[in-house]
Amino acid sequence: MEFVEPIRDKKKIELVKSILRKNGTRDYLLFLMGINSGLRISDILNLKVSDVLNKQYIDIKEQKTGKSKKFPITDSFKQPLKEFIIGRKPEEWLFCSKRSEKAITRIQAYRIISQACQEAGITTRIGTHTLRKTFGYHFYQEKKDIALLQSILNHSAPSVTLRYIGINQDIIDANLKSFSL
Repeated sequence: MEFVEPIRDKKKIELVKSILRKNGTRDYLLFLMGINSGLRISDILNLKVSDVLNKQYIDIKEQKTGKSKKFPITDSFKQPLKEFIIGRKPEEWLFCSKRSEKAITRIQAYRIISQACQEAGITTRIGTHTLRKTFGYHFYQEKKDIALLQSILNHSAPSVTLRYIGINQDIIDANLKSFSL
C-alpha cells in the first residue's frame, strides 16, 4: 500500500477549496468535512442526511475500529452543510452519486480529491486519506497537543500519530539539512 501525504501548504488547501467549490457543493463539502473532522473517508461517505440534520454533533460508529465517535459540526463546514441539505430527504446519502441514489464510492471520492489537487499543483502523493492526514498535520501545527490528536485519531501511541501525519519526517529533514560536520 502506498502512503499518502497531508497537504501541508495552507495556500494549496485554499486553492483546492476554490477548485472544488466550482465543481459544486457536494465535492467542496466532502473536502471540508475531511480536512476539518479527522474522519476516515469510509465514515464520511457512510453519512446520511439524517445524521447531520438539525444536529450540532455527528455520532458514528467507525467502520475500521467499531468504536463510537462523536464530533462537532464545526463552523468550518456548518454553513455549506446547512445549505447542501436543504430540501433533501433524511434517508438520502449525504454524499449521493449524481448518477444514482447510492453514496459515492471511495474511488469516486479519490477521483474528486486527486483531480482538484492536481489542478492546484500539488505533486505529493494524494489519496482519500490525505484529508484525514491534512487535518492531523494542521491540528498538530496549531495546537501542539499530540496526546489530544492521538485520541481524536484513535491511535495507540504518540509515535504512531507523529509518523502518520508526517511530522517525524519533517523534523528529520529540518535537522539533517542544518547538520554539518
